[in-house]
Amino acid sequence: MANKQGNPRYQRQTTLKEFGETGQEKLGNSRVLVIGAGGLGCPALQYLAGAGIGTLGLVDHDTVSLSNLHRQVLYSTDDIGLSKAFRAADILEALNPEIDIIAYNEQLNPSNAINIISQFDIILDGTDNFASRYMINDACVLTNKPLIYGAISRFEGQIAVFNCDGEDGFTKTNYRDLFPHPPAEDEILNCAEAGVIGVLPGIIGTMMANEAIKLITGIGTSLINRLMTYNSLTNQVYEMEIQPEKESLSLIPENIAAFQASNYELMCSAHPGNEIDINSFDQMLLDPSVLFIDVRETNETPEVEEFNYLKLPLSGFRSAMEQIEAENVVLFCQSGKRSLSAARMISEHYGNSKKVYSLKGGIVAWKNLRRV
Repeated sequence: MANKQGNPRYQRQTTLKEFGETGQEKLGNSRVLVIGAGGLGCPALQYLAGAGIGTLGLVDHDTVSLSNLHRQVLYSTDDIGLSKAFRAADILEALNPEIDIIAYNEQLNPSNAINIISQFDIILDGTDNFASRYMINDACVLTNKPLIYGAISRFEGQIAVFNCDGEDGFTKTNYRDLFPHPPAEDEILNCAEAGVIGVLPGIIGTMMANEAIKLITGIGTSLINRLMTYNSLTNQVYEMEIQPEKESLSLIPENIAAFQASNYELMCSAHPGNEIDINSFDQMLLDPSVLFIDVRETNETPEVEEFNYLKLPLSGFRSAMEQIEAENVVLFCQSGKRSLSAARMISEHYGNSKKVYSLKGGIVAWKNLRRV
């Protein structure tokens, strides 16, 4: 335990003259929340726990799956099917029983986000979807909490620090200064679709933990108002300054009540309520008033010969929409992703004058079910 040189657990970092016992005391008095105990959250949690963060919170409603293990090395094969939040808490407590760990085995949403986030000093966003990122950003702005953002895809990662005073002591940026509006659903693939090299979340997640430690102790230069991009294939690092944009604050709910009434899932989706399942699709095939449209590119497989349809590839869909005269339209593509984007284009162009639907799972799922 502690001696006149301090706790031997932290001796290697308290030896650093820039850090010392003062830095360790600051860590011990801090409260840090990591949202998402997945690829980014696992390394961040491990190193924050090891460093001696006084109170470490983690939020995740998911369970461990086999496909997680190549990058989420906090878990093992024996943990498959278990709650990430509770399992991570057990492992972290074994790593450092001297700190307090609070596990939230629930999905963060506008109803609970303010209450949870307001209890901590610094927030790390380790989520992998835009609805969560915008929600967490807005909650941090409303509660005035520093936000450490990280993102990964394929071989590249990003990290930035938002909602902190800049070098001038006043300028604060937030995630919406970087991305004011959510991208279209077909623009950016998530890790499940695009893939990710296993070591990358370890690199970016550890960098996120490093930013938290620097903010707490006041050492070094933080990535406040800067976005750092790292390429694991080339080891190239690129940094860009982030400037506050006039419109970004106007995009954030004006108060907590407005935030709690916001629907971030809808904001970041292309009308998911207009998706139809395979059974509904089959029923609509019997209706001669329905126009079916294939938005896949030319020569994509599988070929569809079971019913009549119009071919309007998504690459030229916006300019070809004038061809759509039917009031009832069903769109399909390979997996259901591009057809949702096409549905959004039609709705934006025609308003409520057309009823537009997208086949959930795409034509591949429909074909596979017919083979069963």
